[in-house]
Amino acid sequence: MSVKTLINTEAKQITIFVTGSFGFHIIQEFRRSYSERHDYQFTIDLRKVEYMDSAGLGILINMHNYLDQRDRNICITNTLPQVRKILAISRFDRKFKIE
Repeated sequence: MSVKTLINTEAKQITIFVTGSFGFHIIQEFRRSYSERHDYQFTIDLRKVEYMDSAGLGILINMHNYLDQRDRNICITNTLPQVRKILAISRFDRKFKIE
């Protein structure tokens, strides 16, 4: 399994951990981690992601649109330099909080 979800119901916080490459092959797993939870705050932990392709970027945009979050309400954390570069080039700092 390359997607793990940690849910804190008291704080209404969900942390999604992704392992391996972030691409089309995890779309269903990733979608299940946030479906039907519009009132939660989300953190996506990418410390174990070494590669992200355009499908991975699309998955993040779909999440943002599905949750109807205001810009920068979803936090992406612990990115490796190569993944951070992809996010920066794609200007994801406008839609997500990147730490």
